[in-house]
Amino acid sequence: MAEGYLHHFAKGKATIYSAGIETHGVNPKAIQVMKEDGIDISSHTSNNVNEYSHIDFDYIITVCDNANENCPFFPSKAKRFHQNFTDPAKTKGSEEEILNSFRKVRGEIKTYSEKFIKQHIG
Repeated sequence: MAEGYLHHFAKGKATIYSAGIETHGVNPKAIQVMKEDGIDISSHTSNNVNEYSHIDFDYIITVCDNANENCPFFPSKAKRFHQNFTDPAKTKGSEEEILNSFRKVRGEIKTYSEKFIKQHIG
């Protein structure tokens, strides 16, 4: 979801990469709730962070405490940012409760992404 919003708010002014310390595929519920907000992430892929070790990043953003603690070191000038978001895929309950959890986190990620782009990309 963060990749989708960062692309959206950057409007082509930045190259955005998305990866995790584990790969699980893109969650269909994330695709669904992002589509509700007009962002199509259906073509996004689940990549491992090690695939990008050769890139000299300007910024590295971790979006969960587990990733922050286990993100490998990239020898670069990259400025690191961390914002923990609850993983909505771990929500238990009815289909509607799970979707509402995805929507709540989507809103948090949208706000964070917009603010990040305004402050650091322009």
